[in-house]
Amino acid sequence: MTPIDHQDCIDVCNACAVACSHCAAACLREPDPGAMAGCIRLDMDCAAACQFAAAALARGSEHAAAICALCARLCDACAAECAQHEADHCQACATACRDCADACRAMAG
Repeated sequence: MTPIDHQDCIDVCNACAVACSHCAAACLREPDPGAMAGCIRLDMDCAAACQFAAAALARGSEHAAAICALCARLCDACAAECAQHEADHCQACATACRDCADACRAMAG
């Protein structure tokens, strides 16, 4: 099998998507999920953006840089939101989002 270009960024995007999906599901199980609505929305947006970026990179899309730039912005927003919550899942998500934002920014140039 031929190595895929930008595999490191793809892996970081996929890990972030998983962390965001886990965080959203965990937020829904919190005692007051309504208080976590903003976090859940950003988790879902970020997970979708990360999956989109990983897929664009994997197929060598000519729009990968623009998609990665968008992904970085959403990851920054999600990291900022999740960092405000003490739950372990939110803190882990914030870390994954910061890592992904850095990787996507580097990829976008």
